[in-house]
Amino acid sequence: MTDHARLAEENFRKGCNCAQSVLLAFGDVTGLEDETALRLSASFGGGLGRLREVCGAVSGGAMVLGLVKAPVDPTDTEAKRAHYALVRAFAERFRAQNGSIICRELLRGVSTSPGGDPESRTPGYYQKRPCAALCRTAAQILDDLLFSH
Repeated sequence: MTDHARLAEENFRKGCNCAQSVLLAFGDVTGLEDETALRLSASFGGGLGRLREVCGAVSGGAMVLGLVKAPVDPTDTEAKRAHYALVRAFAERFRAQNGSIICRELLRGVSTSPGGDPESRTPGYYQKRPCAALCRTAAQILDDLLFSH
């Protein structure tokens, strides 16, 4: 397991949402201060504000890829194409390993409270959810995409 993967999992177990867990784990790569990373990714927890859409770990991973690999010139269509291909590769690998990139599908069979209120982080919460492992997996995929080529 990479340090980023270990950190992403630890961040989730410390109370961060999935997007925060992944983005914060890559602070050494993105150059973001912890507070900025936490604020930037706060809205993406629970599949975007607990809407259970795209998994926060995937959103956090996309943020890392954007900060590290995205083109700065908005008119550079070739660079945009290459960046979007990288983001799709990340999402496809995550989906292949986990069956989906959608929060509600990843949590199928897990009893969750309805609405927008965050759930209490009890030992039972951590036992029933795959989220810590999903954060770890997202970070492992990112490390592979960013550093193995």
